[in-house]
Amino acid sequence: MPAPSARPMEPTRHYPLFGGAFSATLPPGALDVSDLRPVPDNQEVFCHRVTDQSLVVELLELQAHVQGEEAARYHFEDVGGVQGARAMQVDSVQPLPLENLALRSFCQEAWVLSGKQQVAKDVTAHQTLLRLPRYQTDLLLTFNDPPPDNRLSLGPENLSLPPWSLGDFEQLVTSLTLHDPNIFGPR
Repeated sequence: MPAPSARPMEPTRHYPLFGGAFSATLPPGALDVSDLRPVPDNQEVFCHRVTDQSLVVELLELQAHVQGEEAARYHFEDVGGVQGARAMQVDSVQPLPLENLALRSFCQEAWVLSGKQQVAKDVTAHQTLLRLPRYQTDLLLTFNDPPPDNRLSLGPENLSLPPWSLGDFEQLVTSLTLHDPNIFGPR
């Protein structure tokens, strides 16, 4: 059976995530990976149609045993372990002002981490951790950005779709909006 035809999405303010429980602005050319292969129910995964870049939105169990900057590091190392990273390096961890977030009224703290993970290839990972203790949830957003020399060819036919930037990732993070708290289960 042939694979479904995935169509790139144009930037949209209210792209539904998790069955419409959330929405966010996605960058141009984002392909929903669930149209191509199975994706776990707690994840939304998008890939760039030309480069090897990807965006992941994950609903994870709140890791109450780690706080602050250490919570961001914990999730970075956990993701690296799951992906079988041979090496990991955290370059920076910074707090993200809650007033910049559409989720500010649900979020207790937010952290932005940048680092490198050596998996099949070296990848720079930019992660934002949004902590939602009211819902016992850590919401992790990841922008995987391989070095330009590891990206697929940007031939003339693909010049209309540039690689994603940190600004595109920031727009995803800040626009993420909760519409249905029932996604977190009964309270």
